[in-house]
Amino acid sequence: MARPRLAGRTAAALAAGLLLLAPVAPASSAPADNSAAANTSTATALGATTIATTSAATTNTPAPPIGGITVTGDTSPIHDPALIVDERTGTWYVYSTGLVNRENGGTIQVWSSHDDGVTWAYEGTVWDEIPAWIDEHFSDGDLPGNLWAPEVHEHDGTYYLYYSASRFGTNNSVTALATNTTLNPDDPDYEWVDQGAVISSPQEIENGKAFNAIDAGIVTGADGTPYMAIGSYWYGIFLVEISWPSGKPVDGALADAVHLVDRFQPGNPVEAPYVYERDGWYYLFVSFDRCCAGGDSTYKVAVGRSRDVTGPYLDKDGRDMFGGGGTILLDTHGAIVGPGGQSVYDDVLAFHYYDAANEDIPYFPTLGLQRLYWIDGWPVVDMTVDPATLTVAPADASARIGRKVSFTATAAGSPRPLVLWEVSDDDGATWRAPAKVRPTTSADGASTLTLRATPDTDGLLVRATATNAHGSETSDLVTLTVTRPGGGKR
Repeated sequence: MARPRLAGRTAAALAAGLLLLAPVAPASSAPADNSAAANTSTATALGATTIATTSAATTNTPAPPIGGITVTGDTSPIHDPALIVDERTGTWYVYSTGLVNRENGGTIQVWSSHDDGVTWAYEGTVWDEIPAWIDEHFSDGDLPGNLWAPEVHEHDGTYYLYYSASRFGTNNSVTALATNTTLNPDDPDYEWVDQGAVISSPQEIENGKAFNAIDAGIVTGADGTPYMAIGSYWYGIFLVEISWPSGKPVDGALADAVHLVDRFQPGNPVEAPYVYERDGWYYLFVSFDRCCAGGDSTYKVAVGRSRDVTGPYLDKDGRDMFGGGGTILLDTHGAIVGPGGQSVYDDVLAFHYYDAANEDIPYFPTLGLQRLYWIDGWPVVDMTVDPATLTVAPADASARIGRKVSFTATAAGSPRPLVLWEVSDDDGATWRAPAKVRPTTSADGASTLTLRATPDTDGLLVRATATNAHGSETSDLVTLTVTRPGGGKR
C-alpha cells in the first residue's frame, strides 16, 4: 500500500508558510536547552490498548474516549489554543494566536468543531485589525505583529476573551480583554467588544519582581473569588485577583499577587499557566522550556496541584513549583514535537505542537487534543507512538443501477486513527470527499463508505487514508462498477 502525503493537514484558507510566534524569553537570557527525546516506548499507565477516537462521521457514538484525539480539517496553523465548548449547542471552539506580520489582521483566530473535536473548520479572526490603542501603547518602538495567547472564560452569560500583545523578546507586554454574548459567528448578536487593557508590564509586582503580562488563565476559588494566573519567563507565574463583571484586577491586586511558579534557573523558562479545578483539587498546568523553534522546540507540559487555588502547587514527588517542581505530563513523542501553550476544558487538554509528519510545511504549528485520564488524582496522557496503518483495505465493488454499494477499511495505530475517504471521477486527476455521504464506523473500528450506483458513478475511483498524528497510509485505488438489471454493464 502506498504512503503518500496526506492532503488537508494544513488550513487551505490560510496563508501557507506563515508561522505563528508567541516567544517570551528575555532577550538577555536563553532558556535551558533540555531537549525532549521522542518517547516511542512509554505508553504511561494507559498502555497501548487505550481506546481513542472514532471517525468524524461516526453513527454509533461510544463513550468519550481516553487518549489522543485524532483531528482533521483546518488544524493549522494553531498556536496557544484556548478550548471552550458552547454548552447550548455542543460546538467546540478553539481561539488561537494570530498570524505574524499582521496577516489577516494579526488578530486572534477562531476555529470550530461540531463533532466533539474531530473535524475543525476555520471561522476567521476576532477583528479585522489590531485595536488602535494597542499601537498607541507600543508607539515608542516596534509594534506587535500579532495578538497572542487567548483565554476564553464564560461568566453569567458573558464570554470574556483575554489576549496579549507584546514586543518580541521583551516583557513590554499587555493583556487585554474583549467580551461577547455568544460564541457563534453566525449569530446576529456576535460581536467581540474590546474592553481595553487588563494588566501590563514591566511594572513592580510582589516586592519589586518583574513579570511578563501575557498568558492569562482564569480560575474561580472555592469561595467564588475569581483569579487570573499570568506570567512568562522573568520571575515566572503569578496569581492576581480579579472581579466580575469587569473581568479586571481588583484594587491592590498586583501588590497582593501570589507567586506560584519560579524555576530559579537562567531565563526561568515557564509560561502559559492554566488552573483547572477537579474533585476539590486545583491543577496548575504550565509549559516548560523553549517554544516557537519548530523542530528544535523543547516545550513540554508540566503540572502540580493544590487544595487551595492560591497554592502552594506541588508535583507528584512533593516538590513545590515555586522552586523547580513540576511533573512532566506531555513531552515530545513521535511526530508531536514541543507540545505546549495548553488549556483544559472538561478533561480535554488542548495544546499546540510542531508537526514532524507535515511534509508540505515541516513543523507547522498544529492543534493537539488529549482526553485526560486520572490515576490517583493525577492527570495522565497517552504518549504511545504508533503511526496509522490500514489493516483492511477497500476492494473493488459493483452494484446494479439504483442499488447501494459499500467500501470498507479498518485502521490501527495510536492515537486511534481516522479513516478518511476520497473519490475521483476523472481517473485520479483530482480527489474530493464524497458529497452528501457520511461514512460509518463500527465498534471494531471498521469504516464503511456507502454510495449509490448511478450512471454517473460508473468507474468512480475510491481510496481510503488512515491517519493519526504520527503518520498515514493510503490504500490502492479501487473502482465502483455499475451494472444494468440482468447483470450486464450499464
